[in-house]
Amino acid sequence: MLENLTSTCEAAGCDRPLDDDALMVAMRTDAGERRAYECVCGAVTVTVVRE
Repeated sequence: MLENLTSTCEAAGCDRPLDDDALMVAMRTDAGERRAYECVCGAVTVTVVRE
């Protein structure tokens, strides 16, 4: 189930996929990797990836 999750912009019904082209910053901490994506609509989405 979790392997089917995707990063998608949810700003005002944008619904564009956030792929590697939208990845602006990645930072690794003890709690996991933080990733910041910037959509072409201007919205920024931050995700946390735990391994």
